[in-house]
Order: sequence, then C-alpha cells, then structure tokens
Amino acid sequence: MNFPASLPLSHEKVLLNIVSKLSNDQRICGIGLSGSYASNTMDIYSDLDFVIAIEPEYYQEIMNQRFDILNQFNDLLAAFTGEHVGEPRLVITLFGQRELVHVDFKFVSLEDAAERVDETKIIWQRDERLNNIFQTKKPEYPAPDGQWIEDRIWTWIHYGSTKIARGEYFEALDFISFLRLNALSPLALKQAGLKPSGVRTIEKRLPDFTAKLCRTVATPDYTSLKSALKYCISLYIELQENENVITNEKAKTACLAYFDNLD
Repeated sequence: MNFPASLPLSHEKVLLNIVSKLSNDQRICGIGLSGSYASNTMDIYSDLDFVIAIEPEYYQEIMNQRFDILNQFNDLLAAFTGEHVGEPRLVITLFGQRELVHVDFKFVSLEDAAERVDETKIIWQRDERLNNIFQTKKPEYPAPDGQWIEDRIWTWIHYGSTKIARGEYFEALDFISFLRLNALSPLALKQAGLKPSGVRTIEKRLPDFTAKLCRTVATPDYTSLKSALKYCISLYIELQENENVITNEKAKTACLAYFDNLD
C-alpha cells in the first residue's frame, strides 16, 4: 500500500489491522478511505473514514452483522450507528488503548459506491470493480441552496429573537451556532470556491471571514446574545447579496422590526 505522507503511525497500525481482517471476508469487494486520508492532510487528531464496498447480494446480510464483524478487533473500544448525522449505513467507532483513533465505517453496496461526497482512495480491492464504479462519477459535496436558506432565514431569526426575549439563553446560544453551521459558514465557503462543510476548519480556510464570525459568538446573557444575533443578521444580508435568490422582503422587514423592538 502507498500511504499518504501525513498518515500517523498510530493510524497506520489500526488501518493495517482493519484491512487485514476485512479483506478476508469474501463478501467485501473493496475498501477505500476518504476525508483527510484521501487529501493527505492527516494529523494525530484525524479520523480514519473507511468506505467498505460489499457484494450487492450480501449487502443486507453484512448490515445485519456489522457489529459482529467489528467485534473481531481486540482494540475496538466503542461502536454505534450514525443516524444522528443522517447516515444509518455508518458505524462510528473508537479504537486503541493508549493511542486512541476515531474510525468511521460506511458500509455501501458496490453498485452504490459511486455516490460519494469526498474523494476516496482505494486501499484494497478484490478486483477492479470498485475502481470502475468510482470512474463513473466524480465526488460531489452538497452545496448550500441559497434559496432554501432565504425561504427559512427570517422565520429562524424570529425564533432566535423570541429565545433571547424570553430569557432562554442557552437555547439562543444553540440557535446562533445553528446559523453559523447551516447558513453563514456554508454560504461564505461556497462563495469563496471552497467545500461548504459547515464550520469545519473555517479558521484556516477563510481567516478574514472567521474574524467576522467571531462577532457572532456570545455568552449566555441578553446583551451579548442580542449583539451576536444582530451581527448574524448583517452577515447574512451581506452574503445573501451574492446569491441569486428571490428575497422575502415582507418577512425580512417584519422580523427586523421585531428584533429591533426586543425588550
């Protein structure tokens, strides 16, 4: 195997153990790694993001046996499924003893392997079929839909305003975090031509925008939260001007007035 130069030794040991065991399962036809492995940007804090391609006729059988398969690893510490991130095919695990490594396993039928959001490097395959499947389609990270955000943003702003007014400060903190993750950061990254992956490494990728984003970070008190939400609004309006969307001026005017009149 040709490993990326950035692969830490701790991760390499886990990787080799996983590939050694899973490649002996005749139902598995290929193993890939995506994320920072594929982009050669790993460090000791990185995850290993496995894609396990399965012969289609054995897919449901493997899905039913995922935990039995993973329990063969002596250094497996914990494992659970990924419904909370919208990916039920995913098993999120922790490996190791002194050196801990986060490992994600996404189990996919070979015929569905082309549908991927990130570049995936094949590290083992039984034949050339996984490679051939990957050749049929390029990875495509979902871009934020400016119109989808515009259709929702002012109702969201009203919701956040009510939380501040009512004194539900920790809910308001969560709401502002939601705006950063689902609207402000993805739009800014997309407009900069970068992968719109929420707030992930935005400090490094968009330092100038991050300086603005810092003004949306609040403490759980009225004055701080209102100031942070006000800056979220101005930041969104700035970003929205670069989007080809139909604006909801009526909702915008009403919600801005509501926010300005908070007690």
